[in-house]
Amino acid sequence: MAQKKNSSKDTEKVLQEIGDKIEELVKKAAEAGSEAKEDLEAKIKELKENKTTLEAEFKKGKTILEKEFKERSEDIKPKIEESKGFLKEGLKQIGLAFKALFGKK
Repeated sequence: MAQKKNSSKDTEKVLQEIGDKIEELVKKAAEAGSEAKEDLEAKIKELKENKTTLEAEFKKGKTILEKEFKERSEDIKPKIEESKGFLKEGLKQIGLAFKALFGKK
């Protein structure tokens, strides 16, 4: 789960960096000559569309992962509860064994 959070944060960070670079290009386009300005504006438009697509795909993937994690958690939860019972019983038996071994002198 920690790895999932880290990769989500890394992806969000990359998307933010892309947005920052697009804004930087917008500023440069405003300062550029008319021919270069047109080229830069076309590139900026393309980059914004790609960024929007990346963000949508990221959100879609994140939703799918969260849904799958929830489903698997629900599947595993009863097994964990059952294992807890076995662990408690095992510890109880170990305690009784020590009591039997060291209790009588």
